[in-house]
Amino acid sequence: MTDLAGETCVLAYSGGLDTSVAVAWLRETYGLEVVTVTGDLGSVGELEAVRQKALRSGARRAVVLDAREPFVRYFVWPALQADALYQGRYPLATALGRPLLAKLLVDVAREEGAKYVAHGSTGKGNDQVRFDLGVAALAPDLKVIAPLRSGMSMTRDEEIEYAKARGIPVPVTKKSPYSVDENLWGRSIEAGILEDPWEAPPKDVYQWTVDPGDAPARPLEIVIAFREGIPVSLDGAASDGVTLIEKLNAIAGKHGVGRIDQIEDRLVGIKSREIYEAPAAVVLHTAHRAIEDLVLSKESLRLKQRIADEYAELVYNGLWFSAHHQDLAAYVASTQRFVTGEVRLRLHRGVASVVGRRSDNALYSISLATYGKGDTFDHKAAEGFIQVYGLSLRNQAKRQALWSGDAGIPLKLPSPGKKKRTK
Repeated sequence: MTDLAGETCVLAYSGGLDTSVAVAWLRETYGLEVVTVTGDLGSVGELEAVRQKALRSGARRAVVLDAREPFVRYFVWPALQADALYQGRYPLATALGRPLLAKLLVDVAREEGAKYVAHGSTGKGNDQVRFDLGVAALAPDLKVIAPLRSGMSMTRDEEIEYAKARGIPVPVTKKSPYSVDENLWGRSIEAGILEDPWEAPPKDVYQWTVDPGDAPARPLEIVIAFREGIPVSLDGAASDGVTLIEKLNAIAGKHGVGRIDQIEDRLVGIKSREIYEAPAAVVLHTAHRAIEDLVLSKESLRLKQRIADEYAELVYNGLWFSAHHQDLAAYVASTQRFVTGEVRLRLHRGVASVVGRRSDNALYSISLATYGKGDTFDHKAAEGFIQVYGLSLRNQAKRQALWSGDAGIPLKLPSPGKKKRTK
């Protein structure tokens, strides 16, 4: 890239060592004026301290935003309504945060009249794709710079020396052996000893959840209410999304709920071992599916599971801002019209179990399901149903005789009452 002296670059800034060094590196390498943007999705902490650190690192301007509410409303809740779990388990915490951060990058770039944006992702992970594609969809004219894959290849010690030489604040805390990313919806941990899939995660990996073996022996029951697929209260107390998630993270984490140890397939083509902590996400996904089981038809549930897998794949692969997502989201929104009701869950030593559910829109009917008094099911009608349902099977059996008399079982089963004695 040629000299860009005087141009403005908007950098996604976390406040960590990598992005702090990147501020100075972008200025020195390309002559860029750097404006940082920090979006708090539930992990940044003191926003003013982050802003001051960015300025001390050499930023011309530092924008800090509390983005927790829009993160929950426009990203977390739609993914929950979709039942989106990547490869059946990962609730997509980091993946859901990146498109919002990409939008903040673009918004500030437009305010600044900038032609360049930058992020601190490496060339090996998924986040680079999410940032790059998010920016490409929202502002295809902007150029993306990723210092960690474009020449700023330093070891941690080299970064520290680089920072000290330029008066950039350096963290004095002990370096964690893990790579960690977190927001309201979950915490992702990788690297270090976790790269060996045979090794059990050390205790210091976990920060939000207690070891299930050390969790309270007495289970706790909670009730979550949904309105059109969105959680609106906990134990009868109405709550906004951010507060509800924070409360559930604390409550469920205390009972050891929310640990996920997963081998997953990254978009770049490699498998990685990921540890996740997502107490609120695990509880809410479990509860949401329980209320859907009660109110959605068999056909809707079957198709929605396929849509959930597609939706999760799309989010994981950085395609939030795509027409395909808009189409899937429209279907998901339609399915949530009647997903209103309450779910009771029991939290006990690492497990969140559904123990009750109710809804005015329930398709479950006690009078049809019961085997006791009040049974309104027409048992006699079942004969005609089976006759028609099995018509094609019986016709095929007569014409083609697909199965022999022993039903394809190669073993001769012993007759009842003639068991072979053993000595």
